Amino acid sequence: MMEKIEQFIKRLITCLQIAKIYTSSHPKFAESLDAAYEGLQEVLREKQEFTIGIVGEEVAYEKEIFFELSQKIKAAIALLKKKGIERINFTKGVSKDDLSKFIEYLAAQETEQAQDPQKYLTTIGVRNITVGKIKSSEGEEQAAVGEKKAVGSEGYYEESVKTIEASVEDILGNRSVDGVDFRFNVIGVMENLMKKHNEFLRLATVKRYDSTTFWHLLNVSILSMYFSWRLGFSKDDFLDIATAAIFHDVGKIFISRKIIQKPDKLSEEEFDIVRSHSAQGAQILLKYSQTLGPIVPLVAFEHHLGYDAKGYPKKLTFPQKPHMASLIVSICDVYDALTQRRSYKREYSPALIYDIMMKEKGRLFHPELLESFFKIIGLWPYGTLVLLSDGNVAVVREQNADDISNPIVEIISQEGGNNLINLSNNRDITIKQFLNPASDGKQYLPFI
Repeated sequence: MMEKIEQFIKRLITCLQIAKIYTSSHPKFAESLDAAYEGLQEVLREKQEFTIGIVGEEVAYEKEIFFELSQKIKAAIALLKKKGIERINFTKGVSKDDLSKFIEYLAAQETEQAQDPQKYLTTIGVRNITVGKIKSSEGEEQAAVGEKKAVGSEGYYEESVKTIEASVEDILGNRSVDGVDFRFNVIGVMENLMKKHNEFLRLATVKRYDSTTFWHLLNVSILSMYFSWRLGFSKDDFLDIATAAIFHDVGKIFISRKIIQKPDKLSEEEFDIVRSHSAQGAQILLKYSQTLGPIVPLVAFEHHLGYDAKGYPKKLTFPQKPHMASLIVSICDVYDALTQRRSYKREYSPALIYDIMMKEKGRLFHPELLESFFKIIGLWPYGTLVLLSDGNVAVVREQNADDISNPIVEIISQEGGNNLINLSNNRDITIKQFLNPASDGKQYLPFI
């Protein structure tokens, strides 16, 4: 019985993941729903009803906890808890339509009418599936035992990020990767990005990491996803671009791990190996093209090629320009790398980054794409600390797409009054300089 229940949980989660990625009208959803429903019926042939619970961060049945399975579906568990669901009861007589509606509800983004999950499920006609919180011995609903952190959108996002990072590690270790699970976790990041994109841009402004770490990959992926979304790309397309961005520098990480341990100075040949990371990354990722999609190795190969196709890998002839996904990731990759220079001795302000990148327009970067990128991100990105010409300190709160040099800012060095100023309408006040939140702007960090 335990094996059948565990198998059903796996199928249920797979169906949920596919619903998040492809929507319920996709043939893949119908196929996964059939498998999940068949697994559910196998259990209900032996039991009139059964309940799956979430205890802390693990999924359980009666007194048995599925520890190994729980590790693999952490983001899905966080999503259920985000919905306010810690127990799911299935009763004999449940229909496939019930299961379909239930999964569609789980896959949908939050809505006001769905705040009470059980009431909402009843409203849409779901029978023989009931949900709720885990009850204490006194019969009161409470948070799951052992839970110590928030399990709302942030919990779902954090678990999604962890799983994405684990997938990068799996590829570096030549292990298999579940493509559906990976895209489901990218969706977890995407949903938070779409609802709170300013928060993500704020974090990108304040928190920067070494360019050889996973965090650079995540930063580039978030920027690429947001950029693609604002450009009007379809859900499938910007998921592909976000996935490719996550893995675009896998070759560099893989090579660095082998060479960085060498105690002696690197030879010229070894430097060439490091510079070959784009070709190496593509070669590593080719074996995952069926799982992650063909764009992933392509972007890894092309992201240093340049709009004019004169970058590297060299000594190759390219009959056409790089793929659009490669051009998008290339812009976001360079932008994030330049932004990270703020933590080094030579500080790169947003204005300097803009100038550096605009000089490469038409050579390294697609001209129209680069213009669109800065119209969306702004010359002074959201959350940037700036010193104004009138002596006040401000934080950038909104962009003016038609006047990227003059955003809407919030004055934080004075109290009271309307502290929002549209610099585009106030030509007497200009941005004098950028304040690094890690140094000269540190005292204003809480206001960002």
